[in-house]
Amino acid sequence: MASCSGITGAGDRCRAIAITDSDYCHAHHPDRAEARQRSASKGGKRGGRGRPQAELNDIKDRIRTMVENVLAGSVDRADAAVCGQLYNTLIRAVSVELKVAEQRELVERLEELETLMERQNPAGGGRRWGT
Repeated sequence: MASCSGITGAGDRCRAIAITDSDYCHAHHPDRAEARQRSASKGGKRGGRGRPQAELNDIKDRIRTMVENVLAGSVDRADAAVCGQLYNTLIRAVSVELKVAEQRELVERLEELETLMERQNPAGGGRRWGT
C-alpha cells in the first residue's frame, strides 16, 4: 500500500493512499488538477456548503482508488476493510456537519423573517401565522 508523495498545505507529507500506478493520491496527482479545480469552483457556489461536499467528493475518490488497489492486489483486504470503516465514520461526520449547517441557515432565515414581520407590524397585535 503506497503512500502519496504529495506535500500538504501545512508542509507535511500526505498520508493518503496513492492511486494505482502512481506516486500521488487524487488530491495531489498532477493529471487531475483540472478536475480538482472544477470541483473547487462548484464548491464555492453552494452558499457555504461547498466544503462538506468537497470532502465527500474526496472520500468517494479515495474509496474508488482503494477499490482499484484492492482489485489490483496492491492493498491488503484487511487494511482496506479497516479503511472502509474509517471512511464510513468520515462520511457520517460530514453528514452531521451538513445537517448542522442547514439548521443554522434555517434559523437565520427564520430570524430574518421574524424581524421583517416585526418591522411591518411593530405593535404585534398578537397575530401569528395561520391565525
